[in-house]
Amino acid sequence: MLERLFTELGPWNWVVLGLVLMIFEVAAPGIFFLWFGIAAIIVGGLAILFAEAFGLTWQIQVIIFLVLSVIAVFIGRKLIGATDAVSDEPLLNRRAEQMVGLVVTLEEATVNGRGRARVGDSLWRVNGPDLAAGTRVRITAVDHGILVVEAA
Repeated sequence: MLERLFTELGPWNWVVLGLVLMIFEVAAPGIFFLWFGIAAIIVGGLAILFAEAFGLTWQIQVIIFLVLSVIAVFIGRKLIGATDAVSDEPLLNRRAEQMVGLVVTLEEATVNGRGRARVGDSLWRVNGPDLAAGTRVRITAVDHGILVVEAA
């Protein structure tokens, strides 16, 4: 069936496949389908121009597509994936780490080093020295979503 698809419909399949993959890129997160779409369009162009002159069978076209896809992905990752931009808000999506340095009140006493503190309108688990409820504590670190505190 695959052979029939490539032999009967011809090299325009590659161009259509490339355009469809680029349309998928609009809906998909990240830049992934773009590189395969570019490779398919290049194979379609090569097949249209050189299929008869160089005997580009559908099997050779598939191999060219696979090779061009790998090359396009590597080049694309180098061009776009290597943007190690430094954020002006490095803690934007790290809510707990934003709290380091805050002074808050313990809602529950810390017993055996564990308790709860109110930060804003929510309660957070805390680890720290044994202290009574109502004690003011300073958040010194965050350990897997648990606030590490010391007496303020």
